[in-house]
Amino acid sequence: MSLMGVDIGTSSCKAVVFSESGRMLASAAQDYSPTFLEGGRVEMDAHALWRAAAWAIREAAAQARDPVVGLTISSHGETFVPVDPRGEPMGPAILNADNRAAAEAAEWEQGFGRRRTFEITGTVVHPAFPLLKLRWLRSHQPELFRRAARFASVSDYALLRLGLPPYIGHSLASRFLLFDVRRHCWSEEILTAAGLSPEQLPIPAPAGAVAGRLSAGAAAELGLRAGTLVAVGGHDQACGAVGMGAIRPGMVSDSLGSYECVVHVDDHPRLDEAALAANLNSYCHVVPGHYITIVYFPSGMMVKWYCDLLSGEEAANSPADLYEQLEAKAPPGPTGLCITPHLIGSATPHFDSRATGAIVGLTPATDRYQLYKGILEGIASELAIVTEVLAGVVGPFDAIRASGGGARSALGLRLRATITGRRIQTLESPEAVCLGAALLAGVAAGVYRDLPEAVEQAVRVVGTIEPDRDEARAYARQLRQYRLLYPALAPLREL
Repeated sequence: MSLMGVDIGTSSCKAVVFSESGRMLASAAQDYSPTFLEGGRVEMDAHALWRAAAWAIREAAAQARDPVVGLTISSHGETFVPVDPRGEPMGPAILNADNRAAAEAAEWEQGFGRRRTFEITGTVVHPAFPLLKLRWLRSHQPELFRRAARFASVSDYALLRLGLPPYIGHSLASRFLLFDVRRHCWSEEILTAAGLSPEQLPIPAPAGAVAGRLSAGAAAELGLRAGTLVAVGGHDQACGAVGMGAIRPGMVSDSLGSYECVVHVDDHPRLDEAALAANLNSYCHVVPGHYITIVYFPSGMMVKWYCDLLSGEEAANSPADLYEQLEAKAPPGPTGLCITPHLIGSATPHFDSRATGAIVGLTPATDRYQLYKGILEGIASELAIVTEVLAGVVGPFDAIRASGGGARSALGLRLRATITGRRIQTLESPEAVCLGAALLAGVAAGVYRDLPEAVEQAVRVVGTIEPDRDEARAYARQLRQYRLLYPALAPLREL
């Protein structure tokens, strides 16, 4: 008997099969690429998105020896797909990185109000959110808007493809800028102001609720048994927090992916002036009765961008070999470089879509290994800034549990600990999002009594990286320079 967790991300989908004790039994992943268009539009073929997810599930199921008794699909937030009454896509998926609705965001903030939106949703007004892109669609693609029966998030789009109702977990619904995080339903006040109806949206349900069971046809497509239980999932960051054991108030986790997201667990949403001033997001956890308050910023995509630049001349090496070489030859001590990771804009606390990546401090002696380490230093410096912002609202914390692709970099983890001054705890399973999703399926299937029992059985901390105080003193000047860089570039952004 085993459990499967699926994580549909912005650039790949991964399916992982786990034993009851959290041991990885099988995994498979499929990459895909969005299309970047004029006007800040970022889209993806919705059929290709589902094909990748179905392939990953099928491949992981084929590798696993134990039958899968339950699965949960988690996904990244904000992305949505316009679908017809049968759940078939009527257009491309509009991605979270899409910034087409900048004008609509400004209009909504002035009309409905920034504070009122935050009081209801726990999120700040930003073009990424579906509410604002739906307003854009109504103005610019009215025929598509009118004909679409529903605007589905990635996870409930997947449920529709499986012939199941379009249930959306509360944490993922919170990423629409339409969800009342205290009442756990679509906000009537926002729906009325936006001219939308609940029928145009997915059906909110608690994470871990039973969405249904696979029909014979759906099971055959996925390589699973007919009748396999499917549980309602959630936002990848909330599922990842569970997969790292962050289920009690005060615990902090960090998912090191394309974006780096730091999650603080709360027993209430943080909807006060301090949270709003810091542009925090505070919304439903997948743990019943709990919330998460998050800060995030572009991270791993900066490392990938740099390694992709080098991949041509390093074509003889695999991507893993290239990372290993860069890591091994990174120079000791601070590089003196200040590199911001804002390739597609900044996130917490500024949320400025005009921000771009910047490299300051280049000299004729700068080589590829210094640049690589400089990128990791910049990411660690950005983490220091956003964790300070988070601690200023939720209170101090000194330990962060880390997982995700970036956690494979020992150098990156060491720099994060040293530059933030916080202990970094590593987990046995590198696939926290999929593990968290699988544990939700386990609770739904009766494998575990509840999530605390599931976490106790399946999540294990295996290492702790302490801040290096001597190295921190060596980085003090470079960190001060880094803090000055973003505001110093403001005049360029405003031209």
